[in-house]
Amino acid sequence: MKSLLATLLATAAGATFAAAPTAALNHDPATYRNVSEKATTEYKAATAKCDARSGNDKDVCMAEAKASRARTESDAIAKYNNSEKGRAAARNKVAEAEYDVAKAKCDALSGADKDSCMDNAKSVRTAAVADAKAGRDSASTAVGASGSAGLVASTETKDPVKASAVAKCEQAAGGSKTGCLVDSKGNVTTMGGRAEDATERAADNTKAAASTIAEKTKEVAATVVDKTKAMAATVAQKTENVTANARENTKDAAATTAARTDNATDRAADKTRDAGRTTAVAASDTALTTKVKASLLAQPELKSLGIHVETEKGVVMLSGFVESKAEADKAVKAAKEVDGVAKVKSAIKVK
Repeated sequence: MKSLLATLLATAAGATFAAAPTAALNHDPATYRNVSEKATTEYKAATAKCDARSGNDKDVCMAEAKASRARTESDAIAKYNNSEKGRAAARNKVAEAEYDVAKAKCDALSGADKDSCMDNAKSVRTAAVADAKAGRDSASTAVGASGSAGLVASTETKDPVKASAVAKCEQAAGGSKTGCLVDSKGNVTTMGGRAEDATERAADNTKAAASTIAEKTKEVAATVVDKTKAMAATVAQKTENVTANARENTKDAAATTAARTDNATDRAADKTRDAGRTTAVAASDTALTTKVKASLLAQPELKSLGIHVETEKGVVMLSGFVESKAEADKAVKAAKEVDGVAKVKSAIKVK
């Protein structure tokens, strides 16, 4: 293989996916089926011939047989069984088949030649698949497709369209080391510089881009680390504040609880003392009542059974009925003479 020429794009006048005009579309399933069966028969015959080959030569032969069948089926769909979905599927199938042919041919190469060949094949496939999806007629196919054109990276080609493009490029550039672009009208635009120089520049650009990406990645990483540290410090400070507030609140709550407990204890003690005093007073009143009743019974002239005695906080209250005012006065006097009686109130009535 000769030295790498350059990357040029040659567009052929006759495209692989040349569809019939809309007005001429013919839905003829029977004819389509016959053409498809013929394509299958031709494919089997082609693959049978490939069996006599070996290695990469056999791989290329098989790939070309599949591509030929795909192109025949695509033409049959366009002529006899046309539909938008069917055309897109057929064109995509052709693009993939011709990509397989290009890959098989690239496998025979090595080093930079193989890499360049694969890049070309991938570029052509991407364009063809995009055209198939968009419903456009493809203007180029993979290297080696009959009646088509594609990306050419070498002066070795049996395709007359590509060979013509290479010749135009060499004539316009004045040598085989300069790249150029040949459009569908035959116009030639030189790329300038050697292909090797372009490769070196591309490598330099790639390195520069990689370096820039690395620097930006470092900057982003450093920024993320700084922000993470700042966020961690903020969270720590907030945590300390919350902890301090919680401690203060706990202390306040404990102090309040203690104060309330003390107050409750004091109130309970007061109530206990009051209850004790009340109990003592009640006991004293009961005792006074008993003493007053005993004093009344001790009076022989006094009929004390008709007199009722009650005592509250040392005050004795007499009530009931007697025979005369003298008996009433005697009862009051007897009650006052009892020790502990603070006062005597009489409600005794004379019958």
